[in-house]
Amino acid sequence: MSNLLSRLRLSSSAIRFRPRLLDLLREGYTRRAATDDVLSGITVGLIALPLALALGVASLPAGVATPFPAPAIGIFTAIIGGFIVACLGGSRVQISGPTAAFVAVILLIVEKHGFDGLLLATLMSGVILILMGSFGLGTLIKFIPYPVTSGFTTGIAVTLIAGQAASFLGIDGAAPREFFEKMHWLLERLPGVNIPTLLLALGAFLLIHFWPKLRGILPADRIPGAIVAMVLTAGLVGWLGWDRVFGIATVGSQFGPDAIPHSLPPLAWPEITLDRIRDLIGPATTIALLGAIESLLSAVVADGLINDRHDSNTELIAQGIANLACPLFCGLPVTGAIARTSANVKAGGRTPVSGMVHAVTLLLIVLVLAPFAQFVPMAAIAAVLMIVAFRMGEWHELMRLRKMPRSDALVLLTTFSLTVIFDLVIAVEVGMVLAAVLFIKRMAETTEITAITTRDELETPEQVMHGKDVPDGVVVFRIFGPFFFGAAEKMEDALQRVGSLPKVLILRMQLVPAMDATALNALESIVERMQAAGGTVILSGPHRQPLDMMMKAGFVQTIGRPNICAHFDDALTRARAILGLPPSAAASVQR
Repeated sequence: MSNLLSRLRLSSSAIRFRPRLLDLLREGYTRRAATDDVLSGITVGLIALPLALALGVASLPAGVATPFPAPAIGIFTAIIGGFIVACLGGSRVQISGPTAAFVAVILLIVEKHGFDGLLLATLMSGVILILMGSFGLGTLIKFIPYPVTSGFTTGIAVTLIAGQAASFLGIDGAAPREFFEKMHWLLERLPGVNIPTLLLALGAFLLIHFWPKLRGILPADRIPGAIVAMVLTAGLVGWLGWDRVFGIATVGSQFGPDAIPHSLPPLAWPEITLDRIRDLIGPATTIALLGAIESLLSAVVADGLINDRHDSNTELIAQGIANLACPLFCGLPVTGAIARTSANVKAGGRTPVSGMVHAVTLLLIVLVLAPFAQFVPMAAIAAVLMIVAFRMGEWHELMRLRKMPRSDALVLLTTFSLTVIFDLVIAVEVGMVLAAVLFIKRMAETTEITAITTRDELETPEQVMHGKDVPDGVVVFRIFGPFFFGAAEKMEDALQRVGSLPKVLILRMQLVPAMDATALNALESIVERMQAAGGTVILSGPHRQPLDMMMKAGFVQTIGRPNICAHFDDALTRARAILGLPPSAAASVQR
């Protein structure tokens, strides 16, 4: 066993793949830990069952051609994806499966490319996630701006609520996909609301919402409210015949009596062609990014609960493998689920075994209780999804928009609106670009370029010293902050304010941590103009990154090595030498 573990660690170290299950095998596993993991795994399995069933229905509504009913596909995803991520993941307690974040993306892909297109897009997203983890990009996901994630998360919540409104109200018919058309469609059909269905949905919603408050009176810790709501409503509908008496839609009436089969589906491959890969690369990338964001966010939450640190890259690779496997069994995209992961920790889970038990629990439920799923009302499923949507939406961020910086509020509102009105793919793309542009603008605003000449009215003692040491014909520019394309124009503006070109231009770069190619191009342009006019440019105190860039671009040869000085007093001495002046006795100037 030790040789096997060492070989696994050796091979995995090259690609940053270190499943936390290996730590468990190396450290040992106690009976107490096993008991806690089994109990928590069963608990989370009960929590995951109604969510997986409901998310399958929300992602693949009736009318979508699929090889298996939508409720079964949701549960297949939770079983296969949950087990694989638990075995191979970089978090000790991560619970994975279908989540509400994917619903809008799945609906869009299925509408344009069919269910087989969804399987291929999920397969491709798995490859992307594996590449992201293999190249160590797990740590970069945290740099996605919070307004972008907050905007599309709340937008997904609104989309999910709108998508379940018809089932919640008992309105028959297929609603349009576009948000405003759907709202108009619902308003037109409000007089036809099925009151018994609405009351059943409201009852299920309130039961799920208030169930945790019954802790201590009822076993609310071990039995999730969603399970209780589904069992009670299924009993009322199935045993009392409410589906026939009141016309309440059920899983059986929508997807047939065999909505959940008694076994896992056989292995199958989606159709793979270059044209389909080209068409689906955008949706696949969106699935991968969403999966990475939600999985790593869930892992961070879990770290705080158990005082541990997950391996981001291993987690991405595990999620990628799960997304490779699930479509081969007609499954949906998989990601880490924050609510289920938190429930796992609160129920006592501390190792990957709890996640594996959760998947096995779901499998046993499918094998034993599948025939009873046909009686679950669609209204109860809508209530479960409404609760999920209300809990996932970051409504407090919308309430505090006026207190945010305008740029952050603009990004959040734009991402939110595009998610609701168009789709998540466009929202994420535009949100990221807008956030990047506004970040560049903000960074450019922080970069300052100021000039010191002998004619300046200087204020501080340090500046007075600088002013006295700057001879006639020399201008000193001091650059504060990163020097890149957002700030390059400021250099031109500063030079324009000076008027005629000086004989010597000194650029103080001690406070420039980094620069880019556009800034270097601006410097080259200034050097060309100065040299054409018989002048010289001197650089003072450039940092490693700017200096390396200048050397690689040949700029050092252009400006001349003697004109790159480590300290400001050296630059002043060089300037006096160029002007034919003797060295200043007061050249002892601070860097």
